[in-house]
Amino acid sequence: MKKKTQSLMGMAFFGPALVLLAIFLFIPMILTLIFSFTDFFALNPSLTHFTGLDNYIELFKNEEFVLAFWNTIKFVLIIVPFQCGGALGLALLINKVAYCKKYFKVAFFIPVVMSLAVVSNLWIQIYSPEGILNAILSFFGIPAQPFIHSASQALPSVAFMSVWQGVGYQMIIFLGALQGINPALYEAAELDHTSAWRKFVDITLPEIKPICVFVFITVTIGAFRMIVQPMVMTGGGPSMSTYTVVYDIYQTGTVNWEIGMASTMAMVFAAFVMLLTAIQNKLTADKEEVTESPKKRLFQFGKTLEEDEEASYVEQSTEA
Repeated sequence: MKKKTQSLMGMAFFGPALVLLAIFLFIPMILTLIFSFTDFFALNPSLTHFTGLDNYIELFKNEEFVLAFWNTIKFVLIIVPFQCGGALGLALLINKVAYCKKYFKVAFFIPVVMSLAVVSNLWIQIYSPEGILNAILSFFGIPAQPFIHSASQALPSVAFMSVWQGVGYQMIIFLGALQGINPALYEAAELDHTSAWRKFVDITLPEIKPICVFVFITVTIGAFRMIVQPMVMTGGGPSMSTYTVVYDIYQTGTVNWEIGMASTMAMVFAAFVMLLTAIQNKLTADKEEVTESPKKRLFQFGKTLEEDEEASYVEQSTEA
């Protein structure tokens, strides 16, 4: 009776969340899969026909989709290393700061809580010909740059803004991981006269590796989903240089009302991102399942220290 009551209580708490997930996640996913094999047109749904794989074949012949796909890849290749590396670097610096730690954390995290539309409009002003960035460049004798008004500079400019806006979130995650490392490991390394670089490679990175993998995957997925920044800042231009896959799905589905083709785009894109995530998990997984425990690493440092002391004692005895 008690177990039955507990089960009912569990379902009472879990039930509403399950209903919401079904309505807003599971059912739309199933419908997207079904619509991807049709020519469903939202303004005239009665003329819907089953098209099989025709949408998928036509999609890979679509020059706009191919261009949007390569633009998205470029965004990811810029954003992922700079955002992950920048977040880790900021976290390491703030972790070493003795004063005003809270100020720096808040300062770098503020852009994260701001709306992407607001941040995008702010950077439109920064990137404008009369903006602060060109004013700084002119101060150093560098000609004014077109930034988002140039087909060659628009993509890296939007990517840089995205890194600036999102780096604070990953910084907080890395900072939490760094503060969770056992201080005894660094103390043992100090006794062993280990350099700062070796401490970073042998202690810091192995200890925060699971967090690094998590940040790497989440930043990658977030970069693939980019739509607000190019939509607000460039409208996908100039010359479609910032036109992304998600933007193409939005235009096809909600502007042109071609739900069938938009669903096909979404399925292909989702499959690609899932495949890439699986490959990332495989490449970043530990061969021994789990990294060495802090106690084991501390024991190794202690053992090394004992060996050095023993060697020093032998040398002194020999000299005597």
